[in-house]
Amino acid sequence: MAAVAAEAPMPLATNMCVVTYDHLPPAIAQSAIGVLLSDHHYWGGLARSVQLARLCETFGIALSMHSNSHLGISLAAMTHLAAAVPNVTTACDTHTPWQDGQDVIAPGALRFTHGSVPVPTTPGLGIELDRDALAIMHEQYVKSGLTVRDDTGYIRRFDPTFPTTRPRW
Repeated sequence: MAAVAAEAPMPLATNMCVVTYDHLPPAIAQSAIGVLLSDHHYWGGLARSVQLARLCETFGIALSMHSNSHLGISLAAMTHLAAAVPNVTTACDTHTPWQDGQDVIAPGALRFTHGSVPVPTTPGLGIELDRDALAIMHEQYVKSGLTVRDDTGYIRRFDPTFPTTRPRW
Protein backbone atom coordinates (compact mmCIF):
# COMPACT_ATOMS: atom_id res chain seq x y z
CA MET A 1 0.00 0.00 0.00
CA ALA A 2 2.92 2.33 0.71
CA ALA A 3 4.17 1.95 -2.88
CA VAL A 4 0.78 2.96 -4.25
CA ALA A 5 0.47 5.81 -1.74
CA ALA A 6 3.83 7.19 -2.89
CA GLU A 7 2.51 7.49 -6.46
CA ALA A 8 -1.15 8.32 -5.86
CA PRO A 9 -2.19 11.97 -6.12
CA MET A 10 -4.73 11.54 -3.33
CA PRO A 11 -4.51 10.09 0.20
CA LEU A 12 -5.32 6.40 0.40
CA ALA A 13 -7.92 5.14 2.82
CA THR A 14 -8.13 1.66 4.31
CA ASN A 15 -10.19 -0.44 6.63
CA MET A 16 -8.46 -3.66 5.61
CA CYS A 17 -4.67 -3.18 5.71
CA VAL A 18 -4.59 -1.40 9.06
CA VAL A 19 -6.99 -3.14 11.40
CA THR A 20 -5.12 -3.28 14.70
CA TYR A 21 -2.98 -0.98 16.78
CA ASP A 22 0.09 -3.04 15.79
CA HIS A 23 -0.49 -2.18 12.13
CA LEU A 24 -0.23 1.56 12.75
CA PRO A 25 3.55 1.99 13.32
CA PRO A 26 4.61 0.43 9.99
CA ALA A 27 1.79 2.18 8.11
CA ILE A 28 2.85 5.51 9.63
CA ALA A 29 6.57 4.90 9.04
CA GLN A 30 5.91 4.06 5.38
CA SER A 31 3.35 6.87 4.84
CA ALA A 32 1.03 4.15 3.58
CA ILE A 33 -2.31 5.65 4.56
CA GLY A 34 -3.86 9.08 4.53
CA VAL A 35 -7.24 8.11 5.96
CA LEU A 36 -7.97 5.35 8.45
CA LEU A 37 -11.48 3.98 8.04
CA SER A 38 -12.34 2.96 11.57
CA ASP A 39 -15.22 0.95 12.95
CA HIS A 40 -16.23 1.82 16.49
CA HIS A 41 -17.45 -1.74 17.10
CA TYR A 42 -14.19 -3.28 16.00
CA TRP A 43 -11.75 -0.82 17.59
CA GLY A 44 -13.29 -1.11 21.07
CA GLY A 45 -16.19 1.31 21.32
CA LEU A 46 -16.60 5.06 21.34
CA ALA A 47 -13.97 5.95 23.95
CA ARG A 48 -11.34 3.77 22.26
CA SER A 49 -12.26 5.26 18.90
CA VAL A 50 -11.59 8.73 20.32
CA GLN A 51 -8.16 7.46 21.44
CA LEU A 52 -7.57 6.10 17.93
CA ALA A 53 -8.58 9.47 16.48
CA ARG A 54 -6.07 11.27 18.70
CA LEU A 55 -3.33 8.89 17.64
CA CYS A 56 -4.16 9.41 13.97
CA GLU A 57 -4.28 13.17 14.47
CA THR A 58 -0.81 13.10 16.03
CA PHE A 59 0.59 11.52 12.87
CA GLY A 60 -1.42 13.58 10.37
CA ILE A 61 -3.75 10.76 9.37
CA ALA A 62 -7.35 11.69 8.71
CA LEU A 63 -10.07 9.52 10.16
CA SER A 64 -13.33 8.36 8.72
CA MET A 65 -15.65 5.48 9.46
CA HIS A 66 -16.97 2.64 7.38
CA SER A 67 -20.18 0.73 7.77
CA ASN A 68 -20.75 -2.97 7.88
CA SER A 69 -24.50 -3.03 7.25
CA HIS A 70 -25.17 -1.42 10.58
CA LEU A 71 -28.53 -0.43 11.99
CA GLY A 72 -29.73 2.83 13.50
CA ILE A 73 -28.17 2.31 16.93
CA SER A 74 -24.77 2.03 15.30
CA LEU A 75 -25.41 4.93 12.92
CA ALA A 76 -26.41 7.12 15.89
CA ALA A 77 -23.19 6.22 17.73
CA MET A 78 -21.18 6.82 14.57
CA THR A 79 -22.86 10.21 14.06
CA HIS A 80 -22.05 11.33 17.61
CA LEU A 81 -18.47 10.09 17.28
CA ALA A 82 -17.95 11.88 13.96
CA ALA A 83 -19.24 15.10 15.48
CA ALA A 84 -16.95 14.78 18.51
CA VAL A 85 -13.70 13.96 16.70
CA PRO A 86 -12.03 16.86 14.88
CA ASN A 87 -10.05 14.79 12.39
CA VAL A 88 -13.03 13.03 10.83
CA THR A 89 -12.55 15.12 7.71
CA THR A 90 -13.87 12.81 5.01
CA ALA A 91 -17.38 11.47 4.58
CA CYS A 92 -18.29 8.44 6.65
CA ASP A 93 -19.83 5.42 4.99
CA THR A 94 -23.22 3.98 5.82
CA HIS A 95 -25.34 1.27 4.26
CA THR A 96 -28.49 2.72 5.82
CA PRO A 97 -29.97 4.06 2.54
CA TRP A 98 -30.02 0.51 1.12
CA GLN A 99 -31.81 -1.09 4.06
CA ASP A 100 -35.29 -0.21 2.80
CA GLY A 101 -36.43 1.15 6.15
CA GLN A 102 -35.62 -2.04 8.04
CA ASP A 103 -34.22 -0.96 11.37
CA VAL A 104 -34.48 -1.50 15.11
CA ILE A 105 -35.05 2.15 15.98
CA ALA A 106 -38.20 4.22 15.75
CA PRO A 107 -38.27 6.26 12.53
CA GLY A 108 -37.41 9.93 12.46
CA ALA A 109 -34.43 10.40 14.76
CA LEU A 110 -31.83 9.87 12.04
CA ARG A 111 -32.46 11.52 8.71
CA PHE A 112 -30.22 12.48 5.86
CA THR A 113 -30.09 16.21 5.15
CA HIS A 114 -27.97 17.36 2.21
CA GLY A 115 -25.91 14.18 2.33
CA SER A 116 -25.28 14.07 6.07
CA VAL A 117 -27.00 13.04 9.28
CA PRO A 118 -27.49 15.81 11.84
CA VAL A 119 -26.52 14.82 15.38
CA PRO A 120 -29.64 13.92 17.38
CA THR A 121 -30.33 16.36 20.20
CA THR A 122 -32.42 14.19 22.52
CA PRO A 123 -30.79 12.38 25.48
CA GLY A 124 -28.40 9.46 25.03
CA LEU A 125 -27.78 8.53 21.43
CA GLY A 126 -30.97 10.38 20.53
CA ILE A 127 -32.87 7.36 19.29
CA GLU A 128 -35.66 5.15 20.56
CA LEU A 129 -35.55 1.37 20.24
CA ASP A 130 -38.40 -0.31 18.33
CA ARG A 131 -38.63 -3.52 20.36
CA ASP A 132 -41.02 -5.23 17.93
CA ALA A 133 -38.63 -4.63 15.04
CA LEU A 134 -35.74 -5.81 17.21
CA ALA A 135 -37.56 -9.08 17.97
CA ILE A 136 -38.17 -9.68 14.26
CA MET A 137 -34.57 -8.96 13.33
CA HIS A 138 -33.27 -11.11 16.17
CA GLU A 139 -35.30 -14.04 14.87
CA GLN A 140 -33.93 -13.44 11.36
CA TYR A 141 -30.38 -13.31 12.76
CA VAL A 142 -30.75 -16.59 14.65
CA LYS A 143 -32.26 -18.33 11.60
CA SER A 144 -29.48 -17.07 9.31
CA GLY A 145 -26.77 -19.03 11.12
CA LEU A 146 -24.29 -16.21 10.41
CA THR A 147 -23.14 -15.59 13.95
CA VAL A 148 -19.36 -15.17 13.52
CA ARG A 149 -17.81 -11.94 12.24
CA ASP A 150 -14.54 -12.19 10.29
CA ASP A 151 -13.21 -8.80 9.25
CA THR A 152 -9.83 -10.15 8.16
CA GLY A 153 -10.99 -13.07 6.04
CA TYR A 154 -11.02 -11.12 2.79
CA ILE A 155 -7.44 -9.88 3.05
CA ARG A 156 -6.24 -13.43 3.81
CA ARG A 157 -7.28 -14.34 0.25
CA PHE A 158 -4.33 -12.20 -0.86
CA ASP A 159 -2.02 -12.71 2.12
CA PRO A 160 -2.70 -16.05 3.83
CA THR A 161 -0.29 -15.11 6.64
CA PHE A 162 -2.36 -12.06 7.66
CA PRO A 163 -3.14 -12.60 11.36
CA THR A 164 -6.69 -12.93 12.60
CA THR A 165 -6.45 -10.49 15.47
CA ARG A 166 -8.63 -7.79 16.92
CA PRO A 167 -7.38 -4.47 18.25
CA ARG A 168 -6.41 -4.66 21.90
CA TRP A 169 -5.73 -1.51 23.90
